[in-house]
This record gives sequence, structure tokens and C-alpha cells, in this order.
Amino acid sequence: MKTYIPKQDEIEQKWWLINADGRVLGRLATEVADLIRGKRKPQFTSHLDTGDFVVVINAEKIKVTGRKLEQKKYYSHSLYPGGIKEEVLKDLLARNPEEVIKKAVWGMVPKGKLGRALYKKLKVYRGSSHPHEAQNPQEYKF
Repeated sequence: MKTYIPKQDEIEQKWWLINADGRVLGRLATEVADLIRGKRKPQFTSHLDTGDFVVVINAEKIKVTGRKLEQKKYYSHSLYPGGIKEEVLKDLLARNPEEVIKKAVWGMVPKGKLGRALYKKLKVYRGSSHPHEAQNPQEYKF
């Protein structure tokens, strides 16, 4: 029996709409990562982009469990000596809630060329409006 490898024109990519209102951050990020990777499709192949596009709305309304709002920290470095900066989840959520979801999903996709291509298929917005109405995204049911 030969191994089936899907061709690029055989891969159908849908658009999904996910409402993040009241969703737990890690569980939401897992579902989104699986969708953009294509793991729920029968033609999933680990080295190809078989995933779908995902639009996440209401990013500011996510929930976290435990004391993560005060304890979870995000780090960045300017590549200069002493240039490390840290930001608590509570502050990042108030300043830029889209970035919280993007960072959570980025940690769940493969790194490298394929992961960067998959990451571009994620669109996150605060509020319930988004500019992707023309793509007619379907509501994703958990």
C-alpha cells in the first residue's frame, strides 16, 4: 500500500470564526493551533500546510485559571546588556489582548518555515467586529 500525500490543489482551506468570550486561554489556544495545523482533517500531513484560517474575536474577554493574571510573565529582550523586560499577563491583557492569544498559539505550532506559514493564518481581534466578512467564516463549535 502506498502512502497518501495530498497535493496542494486537493487541500481545501476553510475560514473559522471563534468567539473567545469566556474561554480559558490554554484550551482556546489548543483548539486554534489544531485548526490552523489541520490536525482535525483526514488528509493531515505533518510536513504540509493542510490547515484552515482562524478568526478569533472578543480577545479581551478570555479567562485564565488560578492566579495566572498576577503570576504569569512574558519576557522580551532588546539584545543589549540588561535589556530584559518582563510584563505580567494582567498588564498585557489590558494593553494588547490580541498578543496574549497569539503568543499562546505560537507556543503550540511547530517552529521553522512551516510554523511561520501556519501562524500567518491566525487573525485575532478585540471586540466582535472583524474585516473578514467576505471570506464567510463559519462559527466553530467546541
